[in-house]
Amino acid sequence: MGENPTHNKKTGLPRKRFYRARAHSNPLSDSHFPIPISPAEVDYSLHYPEMVKVDGSKKIQFADVGCGFGGLLIALAPLFPDTLMVGMELRDKVTEYVKERILGLRTTNPGQYQNVSVVRTNSMKYIPNYFGKGQLKKMFFLFPDPHFKEKNHRRRVISPFLLDEYAYVLAVGGIIYTITDVEELGEWMKSCLEEHPMFEPLTTEELEADQVVKLLSTATEEGQKVARNDGQTFRAVYRRIATH
Repeated sequence: MGENPTHNKKTGLPRKRFYRARAHSNPLSDSHFPIPISPAEVDYSLHYPEMVKVDGSKKIQFADVGCGFGGLLIALAPLFPDTLMVGMELRDKVTEYVKERILGLRTTNPGQYQNVSVVRTNSMKYIPNYFGKGQLKKMFFLFPDPHFKEKNHRRRVISPFLLDEYAYVLAVGGIIYTITDVEELGEWMKSCLEEHPMFEPLTTEELEADQVVKLLSTATEEGQKVARNDGQTFRAVYRRIATH
């Protein structure tokens, strides 16, 4: 069988340089990819075949929105081996890379990484197509596109309107994690969450005790690049609360 030039010979994992794409895509443009009509239509057996064999009732509980090359998902998978998690990515080449990366890791680490998958989708439009009310326990928004121009702020993945949708799919007690290296965007995301009636910030003690918080700045390619350049990051971590 011929060697696949897009994959590393030793590890069998895909090589990023064959899957490079623009840093961000326009989330308001119409791309063509299959979308489930409702969460009941999501085919779990395609994404998590081994997990479904053991327990067909399991649902996705973690969503990494704009997952990039999948660094956070790969770090989370062994920490939460019984939790199904998915990356949501708009760029087709990047989605393909994450898919190949997961398949490679499953092959070289039997029994591991069966709980992680990726979908190519526009999460600003289709979150309710994938997740039911109160289904998710964690949502991640790591180094999203800052959309600097004021007229493009409507494209930002954290906004008052979109937080209504995220609050719908998050369980009470579920957590939204955000981080950026753009101070203005960091303030924007924090203020959107602060002003929303269905979210409250985690305390300093809670942040220190949460093993996931430490991964926000270290697990992704973007976070590692910021660290190499001695850059600053701006984090906002909020809990979904019940309203009376």
